[in-house]
Amino acid sequence: MKAIIAEKPSVAREIAQILNANNRKDGYFEGNGYCVTWALGHLVSLGMPEDYGIRGFDKASLPIFPDPFILTPRKTKPTKSKNYEPALSALKQLKIIKNIFSQCTSIIAATDAGREGELIFRYIYDYLQCNKPFERLWISSLTEKAIQNGFNNLKPSSDFDGLYDAARARSEADWLVGINATQALCLAADNDVYSLGRVQTLTLALICKRFQENKNFKQKKYWQIQLQHRKDYLNFTSVSNQQWEDKKQAEQILKAIEREGRASVEKVSINNVKEQSPLLFDLTELQKEANRKLGLSADEILQTAQSLYEKKFITYPRTGSKYIPEDLWPEIPELIRILNQTNSFKPAILTLKFGNFNKRIVNDLKVTDHHGLLPTTKIPSALTASEKAIYDMIVYRLLESLSEHCSKQLTHITIKVHHYEFSIKGSKILHKGWRAIKGLLSDEASTNQDSNSNDKSSTSKSYNNSSQESNIIELPEFKKGNELKISSANLPEKLTSPPKLYTEADLLSAMENAGRQIDDQEQQKALANIGIGTPATRASIIETLIARNYIIRKSKSLIPTEKGEKVYDLIKDQKIANVQMTAEWEMTLHRIETKELDSKLFITGIKNYTAEITQELLLLNIPQENIPELKCPKCQQHNLIIKDKIVKCPDEQCQWILFRIICGVQLSIDHITSLLIKGKTPLIKNIQSKNGKKFEAFIILKDDYTTAFQFP
Repeated sequence: MKAIIAEKPSVAREIAQILNANNRKDGYFEGNGYCVTWALGHLVSLGMPEDYGIRGFDKASLPIFPDPFILTPRKTKPTKSKNYEPALSALKQLKIIKNIFSQCTSIIAATDAGREGELIFRYIYDYLQCNKPFERLWISSLTEKAIQNGFNNLKPSSDFDGLYDAARARSEADWLVGINATQALCLAADNDVYSLGRVQTLTLALICKRFQENKNFKQKKYWQIQLQHRKDYLNFTSVSNQQWEDKKQAEQILKAIEREGRASVEKVSINNVKEQSPLLFDLTELQKEANRKLGLSADEILQTAQSLYEKKFITYPRTGSKYIPEDLWPEIPELIRILNQTNSFKPAILTLKFGNFNKRIVNDLKVTDHHGLLPTTKIPSALTASEKAIYDMIVYRLLESLSEHCSKQLTHITIKVHHYEFSIKGSKILHKGWRAIKGLLSDEASTNQDSNSNDKSSTSKSYNNSSQESNIIELPEFKKGNELKISSANLPEKLTSPPKLYTEADLLSAMENAGRQIDDQEQQKALANIGIGTPATRASIIETLIARNYIIRKSKSLIPTEKGEKVYDLIKDQKIANVQMTAEWEMTLHRIETKELDSKLFITGIKNYTAEITQELLLLNIPQENIPELKCPKCQQHNLIIKDKIVKCPDEQCQWILFRIICGVQLSIDHITSLLIKGKTPLIKNIQSKNGKKFEAFIILKDDYTTAFQFP
């Protein structure tokens, strides 16, 4: 008998049906010489400090370097216990898997085909001390054809030893840094509760740095002259290349220009450009696009894509590639013919040239563990609204990628009045190409995934005509020396723009391109395409920061809480907030995966790094927050417990509670003190209603000890 272990019950069920192992048992399927079971995700993980006999921490006990690391069943924290205990569901499933392994002759690992999927299987295999031979099922889709092809081409386990070494090294490195840094900061803060981690701390630093830049930005007024023109029955605008911070000076220049009444054409620049079709989605690009257009969180997008994958409608979503291999290319025409049976896609598919598809997405060298996201040949039905929106995005991106390039004519005219220069910009579509798929002819409506955004924040002044090249603005013909009449002139007041707060889409870009944060130009070049985290983990990192009460979602933006800013202020100059170090780790893990580097050398380096950051954090001088003793307003008997998210009475009979985060604003200690002593907070600004509108209000304590808004 052969044992097969999948990552989830739903995947095990699909495999079991194809192998005719249809006899359902408790925790597995059986039949036709197979036992198909599942892992329930991370069933086994690295043990916590208490598993090594460590029950308390002091400065002398840090850092902790387990040798060897212990594997334990997944743990949970019971509501009435301070300690984490093995989850009953994990213990039960591990017992079932152990029994199946003991009866089988060989094993097929069918966990998700990637770094984490490999780790899930190998940790279970090692924990159960199994020594049976095993092979690897490596598939990118759960369609019947893909699964059958996978079983016909099972891979030797040795092919993935490098992948496992990299996964284990990442797991152990995160343990070493996370556990030691967290305990060091808690000790330095006199046992206040904090949490640090290799990737989450850097992500928090990105959010806090941008938030503080935005908050501390000093807006300045400036003026820019706009001229209106009409030629060949077309109206258009020119904007001065110069900006003025002195309004009186700008007004004098405006009057001189109005008196002149005419401008002369100094320069005519016309360029025809080819705008390449976009590549396929990888997970990060899908999350960015869906966050911008649908407002879904990165985690919601991942869960929706995972659901579509498990229903066999799309290929494996946790991919970091935007390309497909050469051997998959012959299947694309058949896939398009099947998609053409869906009425909603027919108009778009009509614009494609069958037999002459753009082959830009084919690149064997740029396909990582999995190829770019594709729909499968199984046409979906009965999708949720989110599933349909994500599925449509993936299909339309495929159709765009197979289309021809878009040709544009970009025009830039420089005109002069006296010695002041003005610009006129226009754009004309010569050949729609891939933009005809959805009829989106302006850049504002689409994202070109080849141009990854550089996260170095720009505080430059915003130009009124900055979007003219993006939009379709046709201009009349111009020649150097032409005179152009000025119909009217005006002087709009403008403000310099602060760095934008991160949306999840912006943050994913910043995480993906973290190497660009490095100041040293040579190092930046070497690490330009290295990110922090992986496509599969970035969404969970954001959710972890929210769960830790380090950040909150406010409208579409991610902003730090008081606690998040406090942690950032403590660690921003420490090694643990060094982007370069983590970017280099990702490069090193890739070298381990390809067997260019021994993982033991990497872990030795991590231990040295851990010792350094632990010492740095232990030496921090952290001023303690002055939390006043405040009586419960309801029972008047007990001092309130003040935590990050709540203020509550410890008396179970009283049960008075106040939530500190109200409409996107966290109540400060001063707010709480004023509310309980005076019955009213100071005026709180930037409170946000459900419809996204901001307002300001006092929060008052009512006679029944509940709270309410009072408007000024």
